[in-house]
Order: sequence, then C-alpha cells, then structure tokens
Amino acid sequence: MLAVNPVMTVACRLLALVAAAFAAVAMAAPEPSDADFLAAKAAFERGDRGKLDILAPKLAGHILEPYVEYWQLRAKLDTASDDEVRAYLARWPGSPLGDRLRVEWLKSLGKRAQWETFGAEYSPAAGEDLELACLGIQYRRQQEGNAALAAAKPLWFTGQFTPDACEPLFVALIASGDIAPADRRARFRLANEAGNVRLAQSIAVDLPPESRISAREFIAVERDPSRALDKGGFAWTRESGRELALYALERAARKDAAGVRAAWEKQRVRLPVADRLYGNGRIAFHAARQLNPQANDWFREAVGTPLTSEQRAWRVRAALRAGAWPDVAAAIEAMPSAQAQEPAWRYWRARALAAAGHVDDANVIYATLAPDFDFYGVLAAEALGQRLSPTPSAGEADVAALSAFDAQPGIRRALKLVEMDMRAESRREWLYVVRGRDDDGLLVAAEYARRAGLYDRAIYTAERTSVRHDFGLRYLMPFREYFAEAAREQDVDEALLLGLARQESRFVPDIVSAAGAVGLMQLMPPTARWVAKQMGRADYQSALIADVAVNTQFGAYYFRHCLDLLEGMPALAAAAYNAGPNRAQVWRNGAPLEGAIWVESIPFNETRDYVKRVLANAMFYARELNQPYRPLTERLGTVPPRTNGNGAAITAQGQ
Repeated sequence: MLAVNPVMTVACRLLALVAAAFAAVAMAAPEPSDADFLAAKAAFERGDRGKLDILAPKLAGHILEPYVEYWQLRAKLDTASDDEVRAYLARWPGSPLGDRLRVEWLKSLGKRAQWETFGAEYSPAAGEDLELACLGIQYRRQQEGNAALAAAKPLWFTGQFTPDACEPLFVALIASGDIAPADRRARFRLANEAGNVRLAQSIAVDLPPESRISAREFIAVERDPSRALDKGGFAWTRESGRELALYALERAARKDAAGVRAAWEKQRVRLPVADRLYGNGRIAFHAARQLNPQANDWFREAVGTPLTSEQRAWRVRAALRAGAWPDVAAAIEAMPSAQAQEPAWRYWRARALAAAGHVDDANVIYATLAPDFDFYGVLAAEALGQRLSPTPSAGEADVAALSAFDAQPGIRRALKLVEMDMRAESRREWLYVVRGRDDDGLLVAAEYARRAGLYDRAIYTAERTSVRHDFGLRYLMPFREYFAEAAREQDVDEALLLGLARQESRFVPDIVSAAGAVGLMQLMPPTARWVAKQMGRADYQSALIADVAVNTQFGAYYFRHCLDLLEGMPALAAAAYNAGPNRAQVWRNGAPLEGAIWVESIPFNETRDYVKRVLANAMFYARELNQPYRPLTERLGTVPPRTNGNGAAITAQGQ
C-alpha cells in the first residue's frame, strides 16, 4: 500500500478548490449582450460617460466591442493621452472607426494647438474636410510662416459659412491684402447666390467704408426686394450701392424672375457693363429654373459674363426647352472640359450636332455613351438603333470565396450592425471591406450580400464592376411575388414598380428615411393612410406600413394614382411620386416638350436624378423580366402642357 503525503493532499485539494472557483466564475460571467451594447450606445449619445464606463467591461469580446472603445475615447478625446489614441489606432488599422477617430483626434489637437503631435500624425489627404484642411494650413504656417497662407485663399471663395479653424487664416490674408476688397465682394455675391443671407450680410457690413452696406440698408431691401429695385433708391455711383441693387435683384428673381424683369430693365442701364451682364445672367438663371420660356433669350443678354457651373447647366436647359439647338451647342462648347464631359452634356451635344446635320459626329459621341448602364447610355444606344439585349449572369460564386469573405471581421461587424439597426455604420464597414477589389472580388461580395439579405449592399457592390457584370445582382428582384401581384392589381408595369423600389429603398423592407418615409416603396404615413382610405382598408393600422405586402400594394396604388393624374406618362408619374403631383403638374408649361428635355429641366436636382434613374432601372428590369422591348424614348414620349378649364395651355406666367 502506497504512503499518502499529507502536504500533497492538501495542495491538491486547494488546486481543486481554486479550479472550481474559476469554473464557477466563468459560468457566472454572462456573455456580452446586445442589450448592454444598445445601452452603451444610448449612454454615449446622451453624454453619460459614467454609465458608458460601467457598461464597457461587460462588452469585452462582443463583436462590436470596437464601437464601445471608440465611444469611450470619443467622449474624452480632448483629455485622452496620445498613447491611448495611438493604441486604439494600432488595434483597428484601416477601419472606418480608426480613420474617423484619427480625423477627430487631429481636429482636437489642432484646436488645442498641440502642433508637434498634430504634425507627427497629420498627412494631407484628398477629400479631407474643410476644417481639417484649415488646421493643416495652420500647422504649416507654424513651420513655414505666412507663405503657407496661400493655400487658404481658394477656400475663401464659397457661399457657405466656413469652420472656425479657417477664420484666423482669412483674417491674416485680409490683413496682408491677399484677400482684397474685390475678393470679399466676390464672396458676398457667392453667399447671395447661395441664398445664404446671413453670411452675405455679415461680409457686406464688414467691408471697407466705400464698399460697406449697412444693416439698415439691408432691412430696407428685405422688406420688398422687387419694389426696392423698381424704386432704384441706391447709391449708384458707389460700389456699395451697386452691390445692394444686385442683391435686391437676386432676392427678388429667386422668387419671381419674370415679375422683377421690368424693374431690372429700368435700372440696369445705371450699372457698369460687367455688373449689368452679371445681373442679366442671374435673372436668366432664375427664369430658367422657373421654366420661363423667355429664359433662353435672357441668357443671350448675359454673353460675356462668367457663369457658375449651375448657371452653365441651366443655360443649356433653357436652350433645350426653347428648341434652340445652336444655343445648346454653344452653351456646352463654353463649358470647362470637365463639365462638358459629363454624360448629360455629351448626350445633348450629340443631339445638337445631329440637329445641325452632323450625324456622323453625333454618332461618335453616342458610341462612347452607349456602353454605359444609365439613362444617357440607353438613349444613346437607341439613337444608334441599338437596344438592350438579355445578358447572362456571371455564374455561381465560388463557395470557398464566399466563406473567406464571411470570415472577415469587418463583414461580421457589418451584419451585426444591421441587426442593431445601425445601418450607416454597417454601410461604412462594408465599404471598407470591398474597396479596391477587382470585378471577381466585387461579385463575390455582391452575391454574399444577396444571400445575407443585404440587398442594398448587393446592388451597390455589383454596380462597381468595370468589365465583368452580373445584371441579376445589379437589378435584384427580392419580394418579386409581392411586386408582381401589386402590378397586376393596379395595372402598372412591374418593371416600373421594381425600378421605383430600387431607387427608393434598394429593397430594404424596414428602412425609414430622415423624412419619415417607410419601407420598400418609401411611403409617408399620411400617404399610406390616404391610400388605405381609398382602398377601403378599414383594418389598416400604422404598424402595417412596413409590411412588405401592404407596402408594395399601397405603393403601387399611389403610383397608379400619379399615372392617372398625369396622362399615364411614366416620367411625370415618377416625378410626382418623388416631389408630389402638384409640382409635376406645375412643371408642365408652355409648348409640348420632348420627354427627355422635360426630364432634363426638372427644377429639383434630386427629382431630376430620381426620374432618370427610375426610368433607366425600368429598362433593365424589363430586360430581366423578358418583357417585349419598349424604347426609353417611347416611355418618355412627348409631355403636353397642362391646360386650364377651357383646354388652353398654361404658360409659365399662369403657374
């Protein structure tokens, strides 16, 4: 029989007790919970650092732990040590949170004049925001002296307020004369053009005495800008008086260019030629945006004055609406090369060439546009006699590639963030994972997103390919049965419904916009209630608005309503769906207008882009659905003017 060592027996018992204790602790320690994560997020958003610090240890090991660490650092960034920030950046290199923290840290360092650390960490990057750019110039000024200020002067010329970090640079440039009174008057005009009255007035009251406009003078004009211009009580011999007159013109023309035209014609002879041409350009621009048929003629009176990029675009649109193809060609020819190369202006230049009989030259431009999968690409292809044809998919994605993609931490976070209803953060994580991938990598990512139900990410990623495309991914049709049923019930083209949903929600069923629009068809709650009443749905409750079946059915009903109001024209109905039927009606004025020109001259940038995308989407969905080919030009048609009760067309003056 073996002898038992009492000391060893006690030691073994102690080890067993310790092991049991650790096991008990491990069993008692709860897994990091999503509820605690959301509580930590709420604590950060309300500035409760104490609560955040209590919750943070509980979230160790959570897939979204980097967000908790980021919130903790962000909450104390002005007092955090450099080592703390650098440690976080080292743990999460090349991540959206790491890059965001670096920018915020640099801004904090600059505001606190910690220039040595700032300089060690700062590297100017393309696309950096204005505040960081100004802090970077402040840093270089510490190293190079006032020579660094030259980089700040271009930042002065904006119609918007600039960050506080830019102000010391501008003050120094003004003091040295590098921002001259003429430059200050130029920014006054930019602010006025942007409708930024507060900035415009703050600049003008601070100008040198000969150019200064007092607050009292502004008040007198603001009461009734059109009447002030008509009376003409300005100090015409002084720069300040002339600028105030042009300010009054801008304020009045913004509301009613035609209404202030007579007053402008009466007073403009009192201005120097350059100021007169400038004023002619501004009133023509506003007339064009108000779809006034005289806008093209009024633009001719502005020849010789520099136009902004927005004015140049509306110069073309005014000529298009007037059917003045030589003016279209001249206006595009006058654009800077970068603007003239935009698809819209390449297409309309080709149209102008064709109208002038230069068909071969037009076809050369059409041929460069036709391969593009967008509104102008389809129109250009049709101009060449081509049509969209069915295209094969890219084939099955490799299972191993999908598995490898799934294993990336950024993708795991992106999925979890969607679950937490943090969609913006999820999109950023996704973007960081897919950026720089080749076509094969992008298609793997798009297919992964489709299988995961991230339809918006699938479409976004599939659209990024350069040569190898998969239209089944670009033009996904999730919830197809609901769209097909809604289309049948409302006698609406299914391709158009899918095109609307692709543009509205990218097929995210529970998405809610900043304005409160809900679901696949982005219905506003009042619209949904109205549709429910029209359809006799006594069972409708607001909680149903995001239900896929209800949302698609109601969206189809409302789109059918828009079609019925607007003579069955898809372009007008799409504009009405986005901006409201009343606006779509108001935009029908003057003579009958080619549908593509009507779309091009929609006054709202968002709606104009929206209608183009919806109609292009519908073309590709029609192809995916194997529908008979219906040309985009036919879908656009000719937009007739709206009529009054007597059947007479309503002109711009009758709006």
